[in-house]
Amino acid sequence: MKIGILSSGGDCPGINATIRGVGKTAIVNYGMEVFGIYGGFSGLLNREIQQLDESSLSGILNLGGTVLGTSREKKFKKMLSSPNAAETQTILEGYKELGLDCLVCIGGNGTQKTAYKLSALGINIIGIPKTIDNDVWGTDITFGFDTAVNIATEAIDRIHSTAGSHRRVMVVEVMGHHAGWIALHAGMAGGADVILLPELPINLDRVYERIHERFQKGKPYSIVVVGEGVKTENKENPGSFFTKSIEKATGIETRQTVLGYIQRGGSPSPYDRILSSRLGGYATELINYGKFGRMVCVKGNEISSISLEKVAGKLKLVEPDNELVCLGHKMGISFGD
Repeated sequence: MKIGILSSGGDCPGINATIRGVGKTAIVNYGMEVFGIYGGFSGLLNREIQQLDESSLSGILNLGGTVLGTSREKKFKKMLSSPNAAETQTILEGYKELGLDCLVCIGGNGTQKTAYKLSALGINIIGIPKTIDNDVWGTDITFGFDTAVNIATEAIDRIHSTAGSHRRVMVVEVMGHHAGWIALHAGMAGGADVILLPELPINLDRVYERIHERFQKGKPYSIVVVGEGVKTENKENPGSFFTKSIEKATGIETRQTVLGYIQRGGSPSPYDRILSSRLGGYATELINYGKFGRMVCVKGNEISSISLEKVAGKLKLVEPDNELVCLGHKMGISFGD
């Protein structure tokens, strides 16, 4: 069989480990031909493809980013949404021209949605979920999340000493788009006093009360972790908004740190390297048995798969009764409620 691999959307620690997991399993165990498609879905349109062998897959397990490059291809998405038969035919002809038997799409929500549309056109597709945000529906965890949480937690650990030395409130903004998974896990692991998530309602007075309460008990500083997707007045950056609001309401010196893209750069954690390898290897198993139109997923400790049709267009968000949220409440952490 001849399979193609592409990565689409934002970069993420573990993509290269996944490419390696798919490629080495396909080549060594099944004797398949493996081709890398460069630049995401645009590479499929532009025929930017190169055969991968064992040597080209060596030395990439611990590399961040993606050796295949990535993109968010608006033109490609427009083609898929167009009822014009000629445009749709262009996509199908490109797949056939390359002689592929299957296309492996590594990416987040947008990628899996596009993968489903391609599958509906008759192309053999396997999706592999990746995102530091951990918000892909149908899987317990995505690779890249563990690495991002580790980075964010280390940053929060370091901020504790500065906050304590200067008797300040420190607001740390973390990534996650509309999902609060990084904020929740890094906040809990980093000992935050306030954790603000996009999914939960926020009463600012409760946040101020929690900070005042700590100072009255002789605790000279507070750590506030906020997800970037938290909605604020005038659509202001949440880190900036809460920093100004807290200082104005409490009179306590408040500073912000926005971690930004540092959370998704660099080498993947050992956990993410192993998870990526497992997902990539399982994707090749699905290809070997002709089980297409599916996304590889994690359920408990097992690697499984789910129909792309069930995944497309859905988000996995933090629920109010999430175990960590409930534990945080019991430990006195404020979620702004």
